Amino acid sequence: MPLSQQQRKFLSLRKEYPLFTYESFRWEVKKNLLSVVFHFHIGEEYHFYPAYKFPVRQKDIDHLDEEYFSNLIFHLGMVEMISYWKTTCSPLISIHPRRLREGQIDWWKKLFFNGLGEFFHINGIQTTQEDLFDFEFLKAPRPFARNKNVDFTHDFIVPVGGGKDSVVTLNLLNKLYDNNTAFVLNPGKAAHRCIEVAGLKNNVFEVFRTLDPLLLKMNKKGFLNGHTPFSALLAFLLLIVGSVTRKKNIALSNESSANEATIPGTMINHQYSKSFDFEQDFRWYVYNFINREINYFSFLRPLNELQIARIFSSEPAYFSAFRSCNVGSKKDVWCCNCSKCLFTYIMLSPFVSKNQLLHIFGEDLFEKLTLLPEIEQLTGFAPEKPFECVGTIAEVNVALTYMLKQNKDDRLPVLLSHYKELMQNSFSYDMSQLLKSWNTENALNDDLRNIILKELNLKYKDVCR
Repeated sequence: MPLSQQQRKFLSLRKEYPLFTYESFRWEVKKNLLSVVFHFHIGEEYHFYPAYKFPVRQKDIDHLDEEYFSNLIFHLGMVEMISYWKTTCSPLISIHPRRLREGQIDWWKKLFFNGLGEFFHINGIQTTQEDLFDFEFLKAPRPFARNKNVDFTHDFIVPVGGGKDSVVTLNLLNKLYDNNTAFVLNPGKAAHRCIEVAGLKNNVFEVFRTLDPLLLKMNKKGFLNGHTPFSALLAFLLLIVGSVTRKKNIALSNESSANEATIPGTMINHQYSKSFDFEQDFRWYVYNFINREINYFSFLRPLNELQIARIFSSEPAYFSAFRSCNVGSKKDVWCCNCSKCLFTYIMLSPFVSKNQLLHIFGEDLFEKLTLLPEIEQLTGFAPEKPFECVGTIAEVNVALTYMLKQNKDDRLPVLLSHYKELMQNSFSYDMSQLLKSWNTENALNDDLRNIILKELNLKYKDVCR
């Protein structure tokens, strides 16, 4: 079988650029700012210097062993380099600052392969985890530092992106625990509004990430480009924040719905680094190679998107504050033309009045004819789900079935009418079951579990029968 054009491009780039190097990292604290700079290069032609800035004073890190802290920075570089390596997919990665152990090598190969599943699919690349790349290391790397004692508190760090999921986590934990910290990376206005509503505007940890502009130039020149496992980068970044702030509990807001593949019947998942598979792998990696005290987990893992929407809908103070649209994020608006906007609209529609939805979004998305392709993707009537952070096909069908029943005596909006035709009056979805469901694959302790069960008015013995 002849190779596709994309596959030939992939193989050609690997041949032309056989070596990617993680050369070094450096960090310094100056004027109440921790600056981190990495150095990667592809051969000697392309050099990258991505950077991070943290609001950290020297005394904020004096409690951390220098080798332990350098190990945290090194690992952030390991996940940061994925964005640059993917331009050529070089078959050999040379790691200069540290040497990985055998278990670590396998772990990183799995993250690269599964975390770039969407990237390979969109670019038409056929490869395997075994063939993707090999690591090499310097003969005398500096020793690995791990499991250094840090005087952690039991407070929580909650990453906030400005969407409804992180709002639910922030709001529930903030009701019962004092001294939590909201974390934001390159924060937008929505994240700050949500944090202010939650009463944490004076307890925010902001980090700023800067991509090397050469990467954007290479994208324009036609080098390989696409989705990377951003949540994995966030995970390693949060290890640094947790160690600096001495907070051991890192509470993500990834729900059970993130486990579903974007392309049914495959392992290709836009949300791979939000999945429970990654969460388990990451917890194992941190315990064995970084710090055994840090507790990285997803607070919302037992829940599905409908349950989260129901909880969120009981907090109208956030309605004007939150945003879940990637397209409109720079302008701080709902674009009302993408699958993420439509999905959020669908999830909220059983629990939020039409007038409130119009106030949130500015228009009735069920009346938008242009969103017909998106509703077919979200409901499973297309070969692929949208490559966005959206819930399961079942959840969308449950919500839309509920809305059809609610509108049975009225003229149906365009999208609901189209959905009814697709379903051919076969509505077998039951919302009550989903609202009582509980995903037992989670890392919550009893106290955290009981917070959510109380919010849902459920008992553990009932959801785990």
